[in-house]
Formats: sequence, C-alpha cells, structure tokens
Amino acid sequence: MREPLPADMFDELCPSSLNPVRFGDKWAALVIRCLEHGPRRFSELRVPLRRVTPKVLTQSLRSLERDGLIKRTVHAGAAPRVEYELTPLGLSMLQPLDAACAWVAEHWDELLDAREAYDGAARLGGVSR
Repeated sequence: MREPLPADMFDELCPSSLNPVRFGDKWAALVIRCLEHGPRRFSELRVPLRRVTPKVLTQSLRSLERDGLIKRTVHAGAAPRVEYELTPLGLSMLQPLDAACAWVAEHWDELLDAREAYDGAARLGGVSR
C-alpha cells in the first residue's frame, strides 16, 4: 500500500509555486511530482492539488498524456478505476525538476523580494504592462 499524498504537499508558500520553469501548463510539474512514486488515482491527485479545479486537472492530465509524459490506465471490474503514472519519458523529467526546485530553494528570498518590488512598483504606477 502506498502512503497517501500529504494535503499540504503544495502549500501556497511552497517553493514549487515559485518555479519559473513551465512546460505543458501551469500545473504539469506539480502533477509529475505527485506521480514520482507510482500510479495515482484522480481523487488522490486532488488532495495536494486542491487549488486546481477538476476540469483544469483533467486538462493537465490529458496534455501530459498527449506529450507522452504520463500513461492513463483503466482497470476494468465491478467498480472500474483509472490510474495515472509516469512513463519513462515522464520519469526523465524528475531530474530537471529536482534541479529547478534546488534553484528555487537557493534563490527563494531573491524571488520573493523581486516579486514584492515589482508588485509595489505596479501599485504605484511605475510598471507598464
């Protein structure tokens, strides 16, 4: 039996939310991180990804499946169930994600300072958009 995913896995103050590396979509890296230890059902993914609507999570999963990063398996039976798991290509994303997360952890304070400075300047009208 696998350990359940922690509800606070992607807390709003988690360094992963500052990750500047985007591929697929906004939530793709977080979905990949959720699947790094094996297959998960949609309801399991919803626990740490509670800020993602079910519709958007479904879109992210489909996009990752289309890109060959995850595999969707339907298990037939009296109560059919669907699981998502990383493919070998998806597993190969873990090392770059680890590097990106390490970079974010190293530059956490600088990222927060830059965002606060930018937002402060924007409020004062000093940033054109």
